[in-house]
Amino acid sequence: MYRKIMNFLEEWKESNHRKPLILQGARQVGKTYSILEFGRLHYENVAYFNFETNPKLNETFE
Repeated sequence: MYRKIMNFLEEWKESNHRKPLILQGARQVGKTYSILEFGRLHYENVAYFNFETNPKLNETFE
């Protein structure tokens, strides 16, 4: 499934002045799907961390 956000993500990836990406938006609109699909298509490896389903990850930032 192609989403409009893919164009934005591809432009972000090619930017020489790229900064870390924070993806925000309403629930249930495809944010996770879009970013994982983008990673699968454009990178050899992708790491996915869900701080809601694994609260122990929060300790990393304490």
